[in-house]
Amino acid sequence: IRKQRKKRRKERKKSNSFPERPKSHFPFNILVWLLLQITLRPPTPPQCQFQFPQSLSNVIPTSSYSSFSLLFSLFRSLTAPSFAEDSNPFFLRIWENQNWETEESVSALLLLLLLLLLFLVLGASIAMPRCRMDKEEGEKHLGLLKLMQILSFLVVFVAGVVIGLATTSHVSRYFTSQAELYSFINHFSVPTTHVEENCTDSNICERKDCSSFHMFIHPDNLTHAMSDDELFWRASMVSKRENYYPFKRVPKVAFMFLTRGPLPMLPLWERFFAGHDNLFSIYVHALPGYELNVSTSSVFYRRQIPSQRVSWGTVSLADAERRLLANALLDFSNERFVLLSESCIPVYNFQTVYDYLTNSAHSFVESYDEPTRYGRGRYSRQMLPDIKLQHWRKGSQWFELSRALAIYIVADTKYYTLFKKFCKPACYPDEHYIPTYLNMFHGSLNSNRTVTWVDWSMGGPHPAMYGPANITESFIESIRNNGTECLYNSEITSVCYLFARKFAPSTLEPLLNLTSSVMKF
Repeated sequence: IRKQRKKRRKERKKSNSFPERPKSHFPFNILVWLLLQITLRPPTPPQCQFQFPQSLSNVIPTSSYSSFSLLFSLFRSLTAPSFAEDSNPFFLRIWENQNWETEESVSALLLLLLLLLLFLVLGASIAMPRCRMDKEEGEKHLGLLKLMQILSFLVVFVAGVVIGLATTSHVSRYFTSQAELYSFINHFSVPTTHVEENCTDSNICERKDCSSFHMFIHPDNLTHAMSDDELFWRASMVSKRENYYPFKRVPKVAFMFLTRGPLPMLPLWERFFAGHDNLFSIYVHALPGYELNVSTSSVFYRRQIPSQRVSWGTVSLADAERRLLANALLDFSNERFVLLSESCIPVYNFQTVYDYLTNSAHSFVESYDEPTRYGRGRYSRQMLPDIKLQHWRKGSQWFELSRALAIYIVADTKYYTLFKKFCKPACYPDEHYIPTYLNMFHGSLNSNRTVTWVDWSMGGPHPAMYGPANITESFIESIRNNGTECLYNSEITSVCYLFARKFAPSTLEPLLNLTSSVMKF
């Protein structure tokens, strides 16, 4: 028997024919072998599919050859030059620019487990030895066979990690997660500015319950990211339920301050508002970037609205007025709207002012026809046919409006567009737009007078400015009772002015000394 075996071995060595591959009952081995022979690699030498040493070719099973061949082909396809802009291998570019994320790590692990499972099944299906050796020869190399199986599984494991990481990184270049896409859209669609305690922050919103009905009708924070068009559209909404409110509505007066920066009369106004918290609201339009330096206990704390630059005598001044109105209209309890400057002071106490405005059936906007170059001379025929010369009116910019008229002004796009186009410098839109608009459509709701006293007796483009020497009891009384009479709810009254301007910052101290004795607050 031994002689016959030795004879057969010598015959096989002399023969150059490749022994027939063993028949495997496992379909994965057959599939892998077909892929290797048909698609992945050209025909290989008869000794082995890779140029392994001869000693290994006699030991490693056929299924392991197939596994290594498939693994090598996949790795070669990953490291081959890709169709990218540069010629670096795809895997090397991925490795150099890798930014591992949690989702990619999980995907890599899943792919690794799948690959490992596949190769374990392939490796476990051990076929007959590579060359048809005798039983003794197979037993002789059994230890080396087990060692090579362990090494092959280790190589498969490491290669699976590399393939998984490279594949998931390659896929993540072309697919964006839903969370990333949502954050990308939010970042570029609505450009928001971070402000402390802003309701655009989800955590703060959850704490403050920004979506509640109370926050909708009484917004605590005036900061928002709306453009003027969005703001005016939002502010012009009107409920179809007239005179019905699903909450206890107490009418408030909105005090709107149009200022360049500081409010020198702020202590005077704080004393004026003291004790009337639920009857007023404050809005400040200052230059962009300026912040009022007030304590958290002040009624002016966090009452600045998003603003834009304003130039005297241009349409930007009228823009700022409408911007103040629109922000104040967001609070559904605001019923009356007063425009003031940093040099304005009250000449009556709060309760008198509140009763006077909330009980009035008319708004207080100065609107008159002035047939001079300072009135009709500023009219432009380019406004025809929508605005005719007989419609043209002039008046003080310091107005007081009811909520109904404020909504009309904010909602207007047709006539305000004409003023923006054709009422250029030397026309002064802030002195003509609202007086003309109300005269054309809502004249019956306007008293055609202002409640802010101004001294124009000095002449010139600006009114007189008063200093500390002018502040006396008799001077304040002359403003309150200056001998003029006016109509209030169709009746004659001597109380015509509630506010006065212009007062220099140096008048603050003497004015504070007169509040209790003259202005009664």
